[in-house]
Amino acid sequence: MTRHQLGTGGRPGCAGGETALSRSLPSLLVVDDEPAILDILDRFAAERGFEVVQCAGGQAAIDHLRDHRVDMAIVDVRMPDVNGLDVLRAIRKVAPDCAVVLMTGFAAVDTAVEAIKMGAIDYLSKPIDYGRLAPLLSTVREQTERRRRLLTIEGELVRQLEFHGMIGRGPAMEALFSLVRRLAPYARAALITGETGVGKELVARALHLLGPRKGRRLVTVNCSAIVPTLFESELFGHTRGAFTGATEAKAGLFEHADLGTLFLDEVAELPLSAQAKLLRVLETGEVQRIGSLETRHVDVHVLAATNRDLRVEAAAGRFRQDLYFRLNVVEIQVPPLRERREDIPHLVAAFTRQFAQRFHKNLTGASLAGERLLMAAPWEGNVRELRNVIERACMLAETPWITERDLTGVVTGASAGHPVAGSAVGQPDEGDSLRLVERDHLVRTLERVHGNKSRAAQLLGVSRWTLYRLMERHGLTPPIQRRMAGGDTGSNGVLNPGRMELGRTHEGIP
Repeated sequence: MTRHQLGTGGRPGCAGGETALSRSLPSLLVVDDEPAILDILDRFAAERGFEVVQCAGGQAAIDHLRDHRVDMAIVDVRMPDVNGLDVLRAIRKVAPDCAVVLMTGFAAVDTAVEAIKMGAIDYLSKPIDYGRLAPLLSTVREQTERRRRLLTIEGELVRQLEFHGMIGRGPAMEALFSLVRRLAPYARAALITGETGVGKELVARALHLLGPRKGRRLVTVNCSAIVPTLFESELFGHTRGAFTGATEAKAGLFEHADLGTLFLDEVAELPLSAQAKLLRVLETGEVQRIGSLETRHVDVHVLAATNRDLRVEAAAGRFRQDLYFRLNVVEIQVPPLRERREDIPHLVAAFTRQFAQRFHKNLTGASLAGERLLMAAPWEGNVRELRNVIERACMLAETPWITERDLTGVVTGASAGHPVAGSAVGQPDEGDSLRLVERDHLVRTLERVHGNKSRAAQLLGVSRWTLYRLMERHGLTPPIQRRMAGGDTGSNGVLNPGRMELGRTHEGIP
């Protein structure tokens, strides 16, 4: 296993990073200005399955945290450059899921209380009681391994839930996927409706790829991006000299899509003159280039999408009613993200992997606090807005986890109908740590619903996967091994956790 030592100068003395072996081990950061303590803790933790990094000062530890993953830290309180409480504050900012143990040769009750309030899991006096430290190391190692297995399961689940670029596991998306599968072999025309950013183009692509013309061309045109005077030329083509600038004959998009599929995005933007010609093509299968007396036969499936209500547009005279009826042989409505919040963690996981690869960064996903914030946001821009937020957060992230700080200024906060999970009901007693309040509220919620995880997640306003991670964080551990070995499955074939045991581990382990 790999052991690194960082000096008080603040620069890592092992710029090569982790080895293939050490990446499979939980990482422990030991911070103390006494070399003997560093060496003893190094050997003690290494024998218990940790990759150990030694830091001879607080500033070196803070510098190390900016670029490296840390699962646990043991930090001396009194050091000449930066004290242990300041190191703890830095860890809480950049690595909120890291378990921190403070140690000191000058025990003080007020310092211990302050450390626990700031999120330390324990406070040890020197000489260190290794009988007390050993179970802390074991618990953190086990929880780190469980968290990694859970993330692996989550990644596999996202791949199972992916449907031609769309991700969903809730009833709204399951119904959408089912409708697309049933319509794709037969639909020659379809109208796809939904708010901006919900993924209407992905639905069109799925219809094409699942249909009989999947080996043919899919031509996409954004009607809102075409100059109005050029609509007819773009769709139907023109002859040479048909208008100023028409120096060559040009085939339109209908001819280009012959024997394939044409997708008209934002179809409500078509001018009325182009709408009349579009209706004729749909009814006769013939196009006429501008400036030509000849007609050409085309065989094209036409998919149209809009974020407007075409019935309202037709009643107002802005859209031809007969064209609306012709396109609306089949209408497919794509639900907004606020109506399928259970899919947000899976979308976040998928986007994080995508941007981690693009930016060449070691990114795991959203922290518990970050995910709660994402779950509670209104998402008026739907999946597109969520994707943009995750892209920005991945650029800013300084740790493997996307934190609340990375989302500041972009995510506007909880909507009234979706409270942030973990918020306690009633007033906590003075001196209670937020972690204990959160655990108590979680236990009360689970008891209230008799251990029903789906109902508990609904009451807390989080996804089931967030609930599992909260339970893991507080020692209410799901039997991950049993699920991986082929445990309970739901009616849709997706693995669901079975009975979880409300067993208590060491209090406060993150």
